[in-house]
Amino acid sequence: MRNYTRFIPGEEIDAVEQWNFGAVDTAAQLMAAQVKAREEASDQVTNDALRQEGYAEGFVQGHAQATLEAQRQITDFIANQGQETARSFAQLFVSVQAQQADAEQVVARGVLELACELARQVLRRELSVNPHALQPVIREALGLLMAESKTALIRMNPVDIDVLEDVLRSEFSGLSLTLLADATVARGGCLIESAGTVVDGTIEKRWMRAVANLGLNPPWEESVVEQ
Repeated sequence: MRNYTRFIPGEEIDAVEQWNFGAVDTAAQLMAAQVKAREEASDQVTNDALRQEGYAEGFVQGHAQATLEAQRQITDFIANQGQETARSFAQLFVSVQAQQADAEQVVARGVLELACELARQVLRRELSVNPHALQPVIREALGLLMAESKTALIRMNPVDIDVLEDVLRSEFSGLSLTLLADATVARGGCLIESAGTVVDGTIEKRWMRAVANLGLNPPWEESVVEQ
């Protein structure tokens, strides 16, 4: 092997090819383009990832807001329905109370009317079997009138006079009594006059006063409807 200090002899050079710097420039450009492409691709991936992340975050936020809004609407609906239900229930309760009160009034009035009818039947029977049933009424009326006068006119049904005349004259021997038979006065009743004052002790009047205290007004004698 030879050592060459400076030059290579021509006979030892088979071929010489001119160095082309353009090839180096092209390779560098290609490399630069590849690097740039990779950077752009990386940037694109990064941008896509950021964009997707933004979309995902926006979707999550939007979903959360939509969920909260739906929950709020459901809560408002339930609250409004609850208030409406409460109002409806209160109205229903008041209506039921009113209906119950009306029903109780109807039942109570029916019971009173039945009681009055029973009382009327009992009184009728008492007057028919007890001829002295009128005596306490006359005694009470004369007790009120005799403070002003010692005379009195007593109108009674003829049947009652026949039964009570002797009894009354004996009991009130210190009074001047005039007993007058009056067929218009029903049995069990009387009209007593003294010093311009009249005490209505008829059975009809006493009955009306008694039932009026109960808030009723049925007559003593039921009216008969002609056919």
